[in-house]
Amino acid sequence: MKPARTVTHIEVPYSWSNVTNGEWVAQLLQARIDEWCPKLFGYHMLKLGGLSAELTSHHCNIQHQISVDKFSSYRNVEAESSELPFVEKSFDACLLIHQLDYSTDPHRLLREVDRVTVDDGYLLLSGNNPLSVTGLCGLLPWNRNKAPWNGRMYLSSRVIDWLRLLNYEVIYHETFAVLPSTRHLTCSAWLENILSEPLSMVGSLYFIVARKRTFPLKPIEPKWKVRRQLAPLQVNCRTEACNKMDKRDEAYKKSN
Repeated sequence: MKPARTVTHIEVPYSWSNVTNGEWVAQLLQARIDEWCPKLFGYHMLKLGGLSAELTSHHCNIQHQISVDKFSSYRNVEAESSELPFVEKSFDACLLIHQLDYSTDPHRLLREVDRVTVDDGYLLLSGNNPLSVTGLCGLLPWNRNKAPWNGRMYLSSRVIDWLRLLNYEVIYHETFAVLPSTRHLTCSAWLENILSEPLSMVGSLYFIVARKRTFPLKPIEPKWKVRRQLAPLQVNCRTEACNKMDKRDEAYKKSN
């Protein structure tokens, strides 16, 4: 397994038009965001990156939404994703759409997002699955410099481990989009419905909803244990029984 951190420069797409099959991917992710947005509550929401900014969140109960990117025309704030110009615990929900795939240090990015997220805040993130048809297409030489193959792809299980180390509780996880986009959308949707359940592990995309917790997710067992001490008996049971038998024998001899 390759380390997550890399020194190789990664060209970050700031629009779905810069991503192969970007419109198809955006539609699938938009459907899941529309499902989860009404379940989010709070005052401030962060949309990190141009890909996150282009997805709408009008159904969200959080009205004040800030988009951060360096090149996207949808941005409100121009800044680096790993150096956010906000104080700690500023946002009730954060949206990271395909941001880990194009980060040279995803651990640092997650720590920075964790810093600006309030306790019990929500984190919605997505990415590409390397063990999928889309992921395997990255082995073709003519695709290596195109998005999404010019970035990094991580297994959703690995991302979930990173979140748990930061004490996040994963409340929803889905892997979908088994077949890449085709021109025949009706046929593609029909095949997707059939194959999505048995082949969900090889879906091209994953979507995770996690919640920041302030208490340990696993109970910590104490290292010390109470040792049981045996209380000494005042009278040995066996000795007492023998004494009773001796007294009976003496009484029997005297009577005879």
